[in-house]
Amino acid sequence: MKKIAFIFPGQGAQSTGMGLSLFENFDSAKKVFKKADEVLKKDVSKMCFEGPDEVLKQTVNTQSCLLAVSIAALEALKEASNGKIKADYTLGHSLGEYSAMYAAGVMDLDNILLAIQKRADLMQKACENSKQGAMSAILGLNEEKIKECLEKASIKGLVSIANYNEPNQIVITGEANAVNYANELLKEAGAKRVVPLAVSGGFHSKLMQSASDEFKDFVKTLNINDAKIPVITNVDGKLTTQAKDFKAKMPEQISSSVYWTQSIKSLLELGVDTFIEIGNGKVLSGLNRKICPAEVKTYNVFDKDSLNATLEALNTINV
Repeated sequence: MKKIAFIFPGQGAQSTGMGLSLFENFDSAKKVFKKADEVLKKDVSKMCFEGPDEVLKQTVNTQSCLLAVSIAALEALKEASNGKIKADYTLGHSLGEYSAMYAAGVMDLDNILLAIQKRADLMQKACENSKQGAMSAILGLNEEKIKECLEKASIKGLVSIANYNEPNQIVITGEANAVNYANELLKEAGAKRVVPLAVSGGFHSKLMQSASDEFKDFVKTLNINDAKIPVITNVDGKLTTQAKDFKAKMPEQISSSVYWTQSIKSLLELGVDTFIEIGNGKVLSGLNRKICPAEVKTYNVFDKDSLNATLEALNTINV
């Protein structure tokens, strides 16, 4: 028997046209998009299918749109496989953690949509109210060297690690002056590439603390259940199943690092040998190639063709 983990992408994976193939080919996916439009009182479907890019990339829209696409893809996979393909664990990158929680039964569709929209609204507000934030991807430099450079750069302001994406890619975040100074230090320290990211703020840093604090109060209003499937949470890379733990970790995740590499390694240690990336694009599959041994397989579900290819591949496996 294979051990399967469902993994869900986060902000940055969006693209105009995403989800349309799912909407057109699967009734279960169509229901998700219609529910998103209804619950959030905005045209999530149209933004996903038609953009434009400038609208889709705004945090207040990106998060709800990506969530809708991931959940639509998940429901399409369930429909097409007659529920036979099941996850032993779930995991999502940043906002993707909400799709993972949905897959694990932590929240129903209405609650998860309301939660992600509130999260996005508060993060956008924090960007507007805080000092100018920035983020950069650092390639080809080890964690120890990066931390040394960030410590030096902190004389210019707040700067920290946002994402441990894979062993050779770490994303830094914080106040723009400090991030820019860190970029120079990291180049001098031997980083192969330093790539400033086109983002509206310093996500996953203490610049998001106000959003985290406000979200804590909102989470109290949500109907949150114990997980039916263990979720590996971003803030610590550990298995989480209790409702009370999700309530504590959801606000914390906004302002803390995403321990993605550590989370994937935790799943490998638990015996996971098959990953299915569910949602737009193949960003997480690319990261998995850098983290996982060659024999570990990662499949994708983002449209009808990729779903069928995954079903065909998994039908050759004793699932």
